[in-house]
Amino acid sequence: MSGSLDPAVAARLKRTADGLVCAVAQQRGTGEVLMVAWMDDEALHRTLTTRRATYWARSRKSYWVKGEISGHTQHVHEVRLDCDGDAVLLIVDQAGAACHTGERSCFDADVLLAAGESP
Repeated sequence: MSGSLDPAVAARLKRTADGLVCAVAQQRGTGEVLMVAWMDDEALHRTLTTRRATYWARSRKSYWVKGEISGHTQHVHEVRLDCDGDAVLLIVDQAGAACHTGERSCFDADVLLAAGESP
């Protein structure tokens, strides 16, 4: 699938030197932050048109649709652009683990400061 991101949206994006924008996936209804990945214009276009979370894998230099291999899919309900244009927020329904380690969230394993602790 090849397409073109709406020029008005593309103009608002502030990309890295590699042409990427940070994408944060959040569980619909609970607000749980599931993962962070990267998108270029094409990945964002695919996500907006299919409602299937599509990202750019920096290590493999290829697109990947979340859950295409693992079955741990993300159905996208909303996509929001932050005020600076340097990040997008995907509100999703996550099926299965979001993290490649098998955890529900990529933020489950390493708690650096917990509620109620003094820094």
